[in-house]
Amino acid sequence: MAEIGSETVLRMAEDASVQHVGDGAVVLLARSGQLYTCNGTTESFLDKVDGARSLDQIVDLLSDEFEVDKATLDEDIAALAAELVAEGILADPGA
Repeated sequence: MAEIGSETVLRMAEDASVQHVGDGAVVLLARSGQLYTCNGTTESFLDKVDGARSLDQIVDLLSDEFEVDKATLDEDIAALAAELVAEGILADPGA
């Protein structure tokens, strides 16, 4: 996958599912049986990943929700998205 930037659109991987628990969520990857725990911010990010919104649109929504500086959030979300793609939790909608 190309570098993740503000125009990148992602979706959940086919075998990834999110379960909301308490103040966060867990992500299960069916192919490996791996379970990942997420904090509230990651949970909110994953809720907004729909295969249609760009990262920039998601950052706008999150900056309103968490009242965080958009420039800071841009960097943090790009890094988080890259990590989730590397783990196989998120994928390119065209893939």
